[in-house]
Amino acid sequence: MDAMQTARQILDHSNVGTMATVYKGKPHSRYMTFFHDELTLYTATSKDTDKVDELKNNPYTHILIGYDGDGVGDTYLEILGETTVSDDESMKEKVWNEKLEGWFDGPDDPKLVILKISPQSMRVMNKKGQPPQEVNL
Repeated sequence: MDAMQTARQILDHSNVGTMATVYKGKPHSRYMTFFHDELTLYTATSKDTDKVDELKNNPYTHILIGYDGDGVGDTYLEILGETTVSDDESMKEKVWNEKLEGWFDGPDDPKLVILKISPQSMRVMNKKGQPPQEVNL
């Protein structure tokens, strides 16, 4: 399987990863739930969160996704992306699912925004001891 196929497989089977932003010039990471359309990632959040403020100041993020927790050697993705914050109703509808009900009243909740992460670079990491593999975007 090549790097693109591996990346797609990881995104199809993993939806929780870490998302790093920059806060006062230093990294700030948190776990997020991601959805994807091809290689573009989406995640729901409240417009009142620190990450939204941080992304307005610096739209770049670093995401790790795919680690299964089975130990050293788990294959995962390392993604550098540019993020846009959207309150577009069609994007909210696209991402909305029942897992978000604990945080939002529905896709029309005024606090709900969608972070769209457009990958700038992507690497497959820890693939059976191989060096990192660049995914051609």
